[in-house]
Amino acid sequence: MEKIINIQDEQTISFRNQVDFCVGTGRMDLALQEEYLKQLALVQAEIGFRYIRGHGLFSEGMAIYHEYVNEQGETVPEYNFTYLDRVMDAYLKLNIRPFLELGFMPKQLASGSQTVFYWQGNVTPPKDYRNWQKLVTATLQHLIQRYGQEVFTWPIEVWNEPNLAGFWQEADMAEYFKLFSVTFKAVKEVDPRFQVGGPAICGVDDERWLREFLQYCQQQGIALDAVTRHFYTVSAPETCGHYSYMALRAPEESLQELTTSRKIIDSFPAFRGLPMHITEFNTSYRPDTPLHDTVKNAAYIAQLLAVLGQTSASYSYWTFGDVFEEQGVPFTPFHGGFGLVANGNIPKPTFWTFAFFKRLQGKAIYQDETCVLVKTDTGYRGVAWNYSPTERTKCFSIPESSQEYSFVAEIVDEKSGNPLKVWHDLGQPRSLTPGQQKLLQLAAQPRVESQRLQSAMLTIALPPYGVCYFELKAIATQPDRGFDAEKIGLV
Repeated sequence: MEKIINIQDEQTISFRNQVDFCVGTGRMDLALQEEYLKQLALVQAEIGFRYIRGHGLFSEGMAIYHEYVNEQGETVPEYNFTYLDRVMDAYLKLNIRPFLELGFMPKQLASGSQTVFYWQGNVTPPKDYRNWQKLVTATLQHLIQRYGQEVFTWPIEVWNEPNLAGFWQEADMAEYFKLFSVTFKAVKEVDPRFQVGGPAICGVDDERWLREFLQYCQQQGIALDAVTRHFYTVSAPETCGHYSYMALRAPEESLQELTTSRKIIDSFPAFRGLPMHITEFNTSYRPDTPLHDTVKNAAYIAQLLAVLGQTSASYSYWTFGDVFEEQGVPFTPFHGGFGLVANGNIPKPTFWTFAFFKRLQGKAIYQDETCVLVKTDTGYRGVAWNYSPTERTKCFSIPESSQEYSFVAEIVDEKSGNPLKVWHDLGQPRSLTPGQQKLLQLAAQPRVESQRLQSAMLTIALPPYGVCYFELKAIATQPDRGFDAEKIGLV
C-alpha cells in the first residue's frame, strides 16, 4: 500500500527554485533567424527565463571585431555593433537579458587557427592582450550607452570550458588564468558593478582546475564575484550514423560533482558562500542524442530541478531551442538536439518539466525524491514525477476543510505531451508539412485530468516516466439555475 503523506500547512522546507534564472542557446548570431525567435517567444510565454547565455559573442558571425591599417602603417582595431544591437534588441523585446559569455576569439585577433564547431569558433588566445582588453571595454561601453544602467545586472562569464583542449588551445591553464585576469580587470575598469565569474569548466579534471583557479584568484587579489561550471549526467557515447546513445548516471552520482565543487569553493575563506552558477546543464553533452527528445529525459530533469538549488545559485539548461548548429544544420525536426523546443516550434516533454517547476510559486511545505509541494493563497500546487518504467502513485492527506476540493492535473508521459512518438508513427518525416507541424504541436500538449473531491485525500497516478503538475483548491460551487450535472453524466 502506498504511503500516505500528511501535509502540514505550517511546515516550511528549504526549496530554492531558480528554474527560470537562465537558459542556454547556441551561438549568439542564431538570434538573427526567424525560427530561433519563434522558439524563444514560445519559451518566454510559457516559462519566462530572465537570462540567456550563448557562445560566439566575439566570433565572426557577430562581426564585432575588425582591423585595418592606417596611413601610418599601423594596425588599428575597429568595432561593428550592428548585429550585437539587433540581437540584444530581440532579447529585450522578449523580456530576456544576456548572460554574457566573453568569447570566442575574433579571427583577426587570434594567435592561432584552431577552431571548434561547424561554425568555426576560434579557441586560441589573443595575439595581443591589449587589443583583447580594448575589445571587451568597447563592447561593454557600447552596451551601457545603448541600454543604460540595467547592463550592470547582466552577469559576465569569461570563456567556455577552457579545461578542454577543444575549447581552449591545449587546455592551457596558465594561459586561461592570464586571459581571465586581463578580462576581469578590463570589465571592472568599465564599472565595478559588473559581476564577473569563471572558470566555466566542465566535468573533466574539474576539481584540480577549480582549486588552482581559486588559488590563482586569491594570490592575484582578484575579488571573484561568482564561480561558473557545467554539469552533464551521462557516460561516454556510442555513436551510430547521425546519433549518439549513452547511459544516464544515477542522479546522486552526478550531483556529487556539484557538492564537491561547493566544498572546494567554501574551503577558501575569501570565497566561502560565493554563488556557483551552472551555466550549462543537461543529460547528454551532445546535440545528437535522441534521449533529449523523450519523456525519460523530462522525468530525469525533474529530479535535478528539485535539488540543484541546494548547491547552486542558478542552473541554465542547455538549450532553449533546436536552432543549433555546432555539428551542422540538423537533418530532421527530431534529431536529439539540446532544445526544449524542436524545430517547427514543437515543445518537447522537458519543456513542460520547466514550465511546471516555474509554476511552483508559494511556500514550500513538502519535498521527497519524487515530488515538491507548495502552499499558495488559494490552495496547493505541486510537481510529481516518476523516473521508472512502472506506474507509481502519490497519496496526500491535506488538512481538512468544510468545502469541496477541485483537483486539476497536467500530465506528460509516453502517451501525452510526447510528439516524438507521433513523429515516429508518421514515418519520421524530414520536412514537415503545415498539417504535420500543427498535428505535432497538438500532440506536444500535456493531458489534462480533473475531478472534484469530497475529502482532502488525494491520490495521483504517475505513469512510467511521467511528469505531473497539479493544483488542489477548496471551491464553493456557483450553480446556474437549471444546470444539473447528473442529467448530463458529469457526476
